[in-house]
Amino acid sequence: MRRAQPQPLTLSALTALAAAAVLAMAALWPATARAGLFDDEEARKAIVELRNRFEQSQRAAQMEEAERKALAGVVAEQAEQINVLKRSLLDLNAQMETLRTELAKLRGTDEQLAQTGKDLARELAELQRRHKDAVAAIDDRIRRLEPQRVSLDGKDAVVEAPEKKAYDEAIGILRKGEFANAATALSAFQRRFPSSAYNGHVQYWLGNALYGKGEVKEAMAIFRTLVTSTPDHPRASEALLALANCQIELKDGKGARKTLEELIANYPQSEAAQSGRERIKQIK
Repeated sequence: MRRAQPQPLTLSALTALAAAAVLAMAALWPATARAGLFDDEEARKAIVELRNRFEQSQRAAQMEEAERKALAGVVAEQAEQINVLKRSLLDLNAQMETLRTELAKLRGTDEQLAQTGKDLARELAELQRRHKDAVAAIDDRIRRLEPQRVSLDGKDAVVEAPEKKAYDEAIGILRKGEFANAATALSAFQRRFPSSAYNGHVQYWLGNALYGKGEVKEAMAIFRTLVTSTPDHPRASEALLALANCQIELKDGKGARKTLEELIANYPQSEAAQSGRERIKQIK
């Protein structure tokens, strides 16, 4: 279930074997270019080479408990800051009322108090400016915690701010080619937001991250789970193509052929199916 309280948040026909090798530039690619991330043997070799380099320099993943505490701390800090600002507004309103009363009295007194009245007027203007700034700050903080509308492969969805932040951060890590850290971040996302609208996409990219770090069998399981649980997902056809390429890498030609036939039969108009038709001709 999505948390009730807000928290602080295609592809041309290449094969899945080259997906992770070019994920560092994925932000610059058109959405239709991703369908062929694993399209040729040379790209597969490139991703394996890239994977080996990153395995030598991968950073240690942060503990999930520390991540949750850090996020909880941010939310608590924001809530406290909002409460402080609200209290400040009440104090400012009280001061403004006091100044208005004093000004009203001064207008009827001796001219010697004229300068004092001007000073108080300036103070009142400053308080009004601070009041306006404080209101704008509170509105901005509240807006950041409100649900946001996003587009996922052309479909609109509403997500909480912490969901969007966590997803964007995980994809950012993946685009850097840090497959191990990306897999950790995507897995943590699934645990924190089990009902998120992002989950199908998280599964797809988690499979790519696992493949990139050399865990081919684990990646196959993720791709198959995506297709089985949500066969109508926009990434389902690409997941089947990626699964077939994993099977080819593991020398399972028979399994790869069966998977490609499933892809072509179930998603005949997809770009992944077009790549699958070419790929199946190469299987002996």
